[in-house]
Amino acid sequence: MTNKSQEESNKTAKKMLIKNNLVERGNEARIIRKIVAIIALVFILAAGGMILGGYLYIKSALKPLDSENQKQKEVEVPIGSSTTSIGNLLEEKKIIKNGTIFKYYVKFNNISGFQAGNYKFSPSMTLKEITDALQTGKLVNKAVFKITVPEGLQLDQIAEIIAKNTDYSAKEIMEKLDDPKTVDEFAKKYPEIITEDLKADNIKHPFEGYLYPATYSFYEEKPSLDSIIDTMIKQTKDVLADFHGILAEKDMNVHELLTMASLIEKEATAKADRHKIASVFFNRMEAGMPLQTDPTIAYALGEHKVRTMYEDLKVDSPYNTYEHKGLTPGPIANAGKESIEAVLNPADTDYLYFLAEYGTGDVYFAKTLEEHNALKKKHITDKRKEASE
Repeated sequence: MTNKSQEESNKTAKKMLIKNNLVERGNEARIIRKIVAIIALVFILAAGGMILGGYLYIKSALKPLDSENQKQKEVEVPIGSSTTSIGNLLEEKKIIKNGTIFKYYVKFNNISGFQAGNYKFSPSMTLKEITDALQTGKLVNKAVFKITVPEGLQLDQIAEIIAKNTDYSAKEIMEKLDDPKTVDEFAKKYPEIITEDLKADNIKHPFEGYLYPATYSFYEEKPSLDSIIDTMIKQTKDVLADFHGILAEKDMNVHELLTMASLIEKEATAKADRHKIASVFFNRMEAGMPLQTDPTIAYALGEHKVRTMYEDLKVDSPYNTYEHKGLTPGPIANAGKESIEAVLNPADTDYLYFLAEYGTGDVYFAKTLEEHNALKKKHITDKRKEASE
């Protein structure tokens, strides 16, 4: 073979090799595309399956858990229960399929006004039937009696209210509440709120401020005194549950919170801005000033006084905020949620004084003693003179 023929033969072989390589690469590319397409299809089918599965699950969760099961179960919805806690409770009792779905059903349908109480629900009920019952308060049975505890009451006043609605005497109730054994019992049950602070030597009544103001329904003719007290302390625990995070941020404990809230509750009139009153108390403590709040004097004296006299300010008591700086040893009354929230979110002010106008309850704030005295003359002293003439 000549050199020329050899070169042509080599060129032909090289072309064939290149062609074969191109063909092989084309085959590989087709295979890769097929694999990618298959993987993509698998993912699409999986995602579709998940979406479909989720849709079907939600759809089933919106239906009765068991339309054939009409057996009723008693469900107690505590005072202050959130939609989330009610949904979880119904799921635990096997009344509904999913508590979270229940929560969003309530939210998207703008349903509110659920009432506490004892209910009877069955797995055959629809979510609408359940929410309708919770809104209308269709209970298992009517309460035998109710006890209403308003805001700003002291423990002896609450004892009187309990006594009027039960066979227990006010003296018996107070003895129970002041017994250290009672503190120990509830400290074991509610350690997050009942602490050693209640056992301090200078505390007048351990449970002062710990019986939450609310209306309580009782379904027994003669509930035990323990159960009555328990119901009210549990309500305090439930109300405070949402505030533990901010308490930690502010380096404040429950006892301090309830103590400050009680001072605000006793000082606040219907027209008062509790957040501003809270700012005054905090500003005074920061400035090293005594709180000088009159309700603490009445508490120290053990009297429910309408007006504090000058000689009253000399009472020898750790609750005398004219003589002692800082908070009182404990609460001087119970406090509602508004006063509790005011403690945790005081207004940003420079005020150091406030007073309520005689006769109207309008509240005026001042930054200086001079300004405060002028307001006092105008809205209290002069108003009293006018009223007496």
